Formats: sequence, C-alpha cells, structure tokens
Amino acid sequence: MLSALLTTAATGCVTVHGETKLRPAATKTEAARVLEEFTNDNNKANRTLDRGLNREIETGPLGAIDQAGLKARKKQNPNGNPDYTPLELTDPKYLIPKQAGWPRWFVADARANRPSADTKNRWLVLFEKKAEGKPWKAAYLSVMQPGELPDLARDKDGYVKPVEPGPEERLSTPVPDLDTSYVNYLKSGGKNPGFAPGQHTTQWVEERKKQAKQPGYVTQFRDTPAAGFATYALRTRDGGALAFFSTRHFAKQTVAPGRTIRLDGVVKALLTGEAKRSVTLEWVSEQAVLVPKKGKKGDVEFLNRIQGLVGAKGE
Repeated sequence: MLSALLTTAATGCVTVHGETKLRPAATKTEAARVLEEFTNDNNKANRTLDRGLNREIETGPLGAIDQAGLKARKKQNPNGNPDYTPLELTDPKYLIPKQAGWPRWFVADARANRPSADTKNRWLVLFEKKAEGKPWKAAYLSVMQPGELPDLARDKDGYVKPVEPGPEERLSTPVPDLDTSYVNYLKSGGKNPGFAPGQHTTQWVEERKKQAKQPGYVTQFRDTPAAGFATYALRTRDGGALAFFSTRHFAKQTVAPGRTIRLDGVVKALLTGEAKRSVTLEWVSEQAVLVPKKGKKGDVEFLNRIQGLVGAKGE
C-alpha cells in the first residue's frame, strides 16, 4: 500500500560573481574544520531531533530531506532520540576546486559508520558557501562503495576541476539540463533516451507501472525539477563529469469508494488536510551521476540517488 511508495531509492546551475581571480574554494584545513563541525552538529540535531539546528548546517536538497525527516520524527518522539548512534566520518579526503566569486563549494569524501561500524560505505558530502561571511552548509549527500568514485581531472596544483556551464562544457547532457532531462525521461515512461538502464531509470519506471493500478486504488505520478537548488559538477579525467542534481517527485493515491487510506507514522506526521479519498506524497531526490563527454558513446549513469519524503496532502 502506501508504505510501498516510501522506498528510498536545483535546480539550475551555479553562476559565480564578484571576484574574478581563481582560488581554491577552501583550504584543506578549513575543509577539515567544516566537516568536523558538521559531524558534531549533525549528531546533536539527530539526537535531539532539532530541525532548527539542522537548518544551520544543511541546505539544498539534503536540508529539505533531513528537515522534513526531523519534523516527522519529532512529532513521533517528542523527547528526542537518546539511543541515536553518533555519525562518524573517518579517513576524509577533500575534493576542492578552484573558483572565482560566489558561491563556493567543495566535496568531502569520508568513510561513514552507516549502516554499521564495519561498513565500507563512503559519504560524499557537498558543502556550499553562498557569500563571504556566510556559513558553509551541506547541500548534497551521496553514498558510494570504495572504488565507485570516478577518476577526477586535476590541475597542476592537484585541485579538482569544476565544470562550468557554457560552450566549454562539452558533455552529452549539459549539467543545467540534467534535472529536466531526468524528469522528461520519467514522464515518457523511459522512452526518452539519455539515461543508462538501472535501478533509478528502467527499474523505477517498471515499478511505477505496477503501482499505478492496484486492487482498490490507483496511483498517479508527477515529476518536476527542484527549483531553487543548485547543480554542481566536477570534470572527470576522460572529459565527462561527476554531477550532483536534484528533482521532486509526487505520487497521488486515490482509493475506491468504501476503502480506507492506510497511512504510516511518517506520512501522518507530515500530513496536511484530511485523507478521505486520496493523499499526495512529495519527495525530494538528490542524485550523483556520471555524464559522458559529448560525442562519446554511452548515457548518463546513476551512481547514487537518495530520496526523502518532504510533504503529504490529504483530500
């Protein structure tokens, strides 16, 4: 039923302004401090279920997902989560590009003790800073296995190279168009080209087809770009890109007369209105993908996608 739709699985490109001199977005010392402060405050926010504290350290699609999650959990657990296992991010590496102007951003690549202490999962946390004097905030999270991170291009000083939009981008799908392209792919039922087969493309399309009509209820899907969230990309050594982008996804479930909509605790906590005949769920999704170089054979390939429920409306 509704819980089956809850399975985990910006947009617009960044325009720099102000300074014209290229310089590292952050020093390694600063990046290390940012990651440490983020980890500490993230643990406090998750232990106390403090959405306000999370707003101070997260933004973009990651912030939208986590703040909605904290809101729901706080309603279910007003006293917080004293049994929360603290997040640990170890063996960090910093992917820092040179940039001119603002906003600035970098990626921290660290081993995480999620889902357990012996895991080898690595978290890629993308931090952005909108202007001088503004705080660094985490905007994207991607989870990868060791070896999944592509070989990134670097300059003579060892800094990774960002992909800037424009004629020099030279990618099969321009970075600012990734959200719209993915939305159109889903709307077409997978008929639009451009994305490689896999869990978040062909398999998700087929899963939706099965969910669309079930005994006693129907489900309608809608997808949109996540307006207001920035898209980022790093150049890979083969001329392609590792890109981070976001989307929004909606599912409206309508039950037959005489049927009752079954809602789980998270949906109930985020619900507005009364779910008499239907409920519309809204998710924010953050993606990390590999984009091929223009002219190179192949499609956009998903490395990771994290989806979180951010709203529910009953009718």
